[in-house]
Amino acid sequence: MDHEAEVAGIGVGAGPNGEEVPAVVLRARGEYLPIFVTADQARSIRGGLAGEAFDRPLTHDLLVEMVTEFGGAVDSVRIDDLADGTFYGKLTAERYVDGQPEQFTFDARPSDAIALAVRLECPIRISDDVIDAAGQPPETIELDDDEPGRSPSDGPRDTGGSGSSDTDDEYRYR
Repeated sequence: MDHEAEVAGIGVGAGPNGEEVPAVVLRARGEYLPIFVTADQARSIRGGLAGEAFDRPLTHDLLVEMVTEFGGAVDSVRIDDLADGTFYGKLTAERYVDGQPEQFTFDARPSDAIALAVRLECPIRISDDVIDAAGQPPETIELDDDEPGRSPSDGPRDTGGSGSSDTDDEYRYR
């Protein structure tokens, strides 16, 4: 079963070697799902959430423009697998040919699919299996609007949990 998710924000987690790594944090089924992304992808997702326009289009903005200009639409994105610490996603799109819808499904890195979804306001869905494997209880990720230098749009901040290693260290984007 798939669950609709929302982007809770962009946070920072500890990577496998202790370095700070940006993560997009999704909220679904009452849990958080942190997915490590690159700094550029984090900026793109944050910009899409804020509705920021850049002087020149970012790659995700360009793709949105091209798909819509050619008569297509992105219907949804789905994060449906997690293997060896790598998330896998799909993007469902359609176009109309002679008034008839034609549906397509593309493999996509979750980070790219999420960057498109926030621009197009299309649903993000996550499978039960992925949430079961990588979901984090809300108390392990602190959403703090009062931290100096942070605004509510900065999203959640990873608190590192209570154990000696962070359970999402092993998860990365693809």
